[in-house]
Amino acid sequence: MTPLLDAHDLHTYYGESHVLDGVSLTIRAGEAVGLLGRNGMGKTTLMRTLMSQARAARGRVRVRGVTCTGAPPHTVARQGVGYVPEGRGVFPKLSVRENLVMAARPGVGGRRDWTLEKVLDVGRALLTNPDLLLLDEATEGLAPLVVDEIWRVIASLRDAGMASLIVDRNYRLVLAHTDRCVVLEKGRIVFAGSSPLLERRPVRLARYLGV
Repeated sequence: MTPLLDAHDLHTYYGESHVLDGVSLTIRAGEAVGLLGRNGMGKTTLMRTLMSQARAARGRVRVRGVTCTGAPPHTVARQGVGYVPEGRGVFPKLSVRENLVMAARPGVGGRRDWTLEKVLDVGRALLTNPDLLLLDEATEGLAPLVVDEIWRVIASLRDAGMASLIVDRNYRLVLAHTDRCVVLEKGRIVFAGSSPLLERRPVRLARYLGV
């Protein structure tokens, strides 16, 4: 079966800095994947490259078998990928409702599983009715009760069969809510495997994450 997302040998630079160095990643329909690593290891750059917000100097990104490398970001979104960026990037002069309604549209094939009434916190991305949701530090800077609610929503999305790629500083919650995980170190993948397996390997966690 064609993967929902297939990224191969991605190389991304910021100026002279080689941030992603040959990263490959596959996500299948309904699969929850964690993306871990210390600060500055390339996690956000990978998210931005997958969404075509950062340009890959080499490699390719395919969504549903469609090559999206170098295409405008809206092309990736129209293939069913939703993105919650670090810092959220809301329109400050719009109300919460207006920010949500601004993003609302049917998903691939006209699906409307997520409506305004069913949405909270990661709302704009969900109102695009995606099949794959990229979450980059969605809980950063939020009150504990709101953080708990976001993780509850993430769990319900997984139960409903939505695929996801999750970055969060709380690695334990990432591992608890994903099927497998990828660890980045200096722009390269140093671990790719089962989330429960990594959770049971404190030596590896200490080596990769400094915990």
